[in-house]
Amino acid sequence: MQKVFKNALAKYRVVFLRHGESQWNKENRFTGWHDVTLSQKGVEEAKAAGQLLKKEGFQFHQVYTSVLTRAIQTYNYAAEEMGCHYLPVTKSWRLNERHYGALQGLNKSETAQKHGEDQVKIWRRSYDIPPPPLDPTDARNPANDRRYADVPKDALPLTECLKDTVVRVIPYWHDHIAQDILAGKNVLVVAHGNSLRSIVKYLDNVSEKDILELNIPTSVPLVYEFDSNLKSLGSYYLGDQEEIRKKMEAVAKQGAKK
Repeated sequence: MQKVFKNALAKYRVVFLRHGESQWNKENRFTGWHDVTLSQKGVEEAKAAGQLLKKEGFQFHQVYTSVLTRAIQTYNYAAEEMGCHYLPVTKSWRLNERHYGALQGLNKSETAQKHGEDQVKIWRRSYDIPPPPLDPTDARNPANDRRYADVPKDALPLTECLKDTVVRVIPYWHDHIAQDILAGKNVLVVAHGNSLRSIVKYLDNVSEKDILELNIPTSVPLVYEFDSNLKSLGSYYLGDQEEIRKKMEAVAKQGAKK
C-alpha cells in the first residue's frame, strides 16, 4: 500500500468497502441476511472501486468479507481490477449485514406507505429498537442455512437493531482485523452498511444518536488512519466528493414514501 499518510502521526491504515448495489438494493427491499447477488450497477461499482484503489497505489496483504454473496462478489470484481485474487480472504458471519427480521424481502417505500416513514426510520435506524423478528419456524431462519452450520444456534439472530450488530461485530474487529493491522498488514474489509457503521461508531466514538444519520455509500473506499495504538486519526473517502455526497443522500432516502 502507498506509504504516504494524510496525517503525519499515522502509522497504520485500513480500507473499508461497502458492497456494490445488490439486486434487492435496486428493488429497494430490506435485505439483511438474505443472500442476493450484485446488480449490474453493483458489478460496475465494484470494478470502479478496484480501479480507484489501484490508481491510488493501495496494495493489501489480507482481506475480510462477510459470508454473504454480495460482499464476496464485490471483492472479487475489485480484485480483478487490482490483480490480487491471490490474497487470503477470511469470511465471517460476524461481518454480515444487520438482520432485518420479518422485514426482509419487503419493499421499503411500500412499507413506509403502510406503517409510516417515522416507523420505518425507527426500524431502519433506531439504535436499540429491532424490527419484528422472524418466527423461529420461518424458512428464512439462518439456522436453516448451511453456511452457519458451525455457529451456535443461540448466536444466530432472528432480528437485530444496530446495537445488536455492534455487539456482534466489534469483538471480531478486536480479535482478528485489528490484530492483523497491528502486525503491519494492509487490510481491506468488504462488508455492509450496518456492519461498517458499527465499526465506524466504535472507531470514531460516534454517539448513539449521531450514528443513526451516518450513511455509508455503496462501493466507495473509506480509508482510516491510526496512530501506533490504533487510535483513529481521521478518515476519508476516495473518489469524486460530490458524487459520494449524492450516493450518501440516496442511501438516506431509501425508507421514504414514493
